[in-house]
Amino acid sequence: MSMLAVDLVNREVSVIVALGSAVAANAAKAATATVPIVFAIADDPVRHGLVESLGRPGGNATGVSYFSGVLGPKRLGLLLELVPDAEQVDVLINPSNPPSEIFARQIGEAAAAIGVREASSL
Repeated sequence: MSMLAVDLVNREVSVIVALGSAVAANAAKAATATVPIVFAIADDPVRHGLVESLGRPGGNATGVSYFSGVLGPKRLGLLLELVPDAEQVDVLINPSNPPSEIFARQIGEAAAAIGVREASSL
C-alpha cells in the first residue's frame, strides 16, 4: 500500500483519498506531508496518528471517522436519564472488532464513575 501512496505523490495528484482503513491513510501520510489527504475510517484517527486532535487535525490529513466510542459515556448518561433507577448496564459488543474493546472500557469507566455497575461486555 505504501508503494501506491508514493506512486500517487510522484504523479503529483491534487489530493489523496483513503477510504475504509487507517492503514491506507497512514500509508498516504507516510508518503507526503504536503499533498492533502482525506480519509474515511471506522476507528479513532487520533489513536492512529492521522491527526493531532479531532477539533484541530493539523498537518495535511483530515476526514471523517465513524468511530463513536467517545460517545459511549454520553449515551450512558442519556440512558440513565430515561431509566434513572438502573443499577446495572450490560454492553453488547463484537469482540473481533478492535474498537469495541475501547468502547466497552469507556462505558465501564463512565459507569463506575457514577456508581452504576457494568456486569459484562457481551
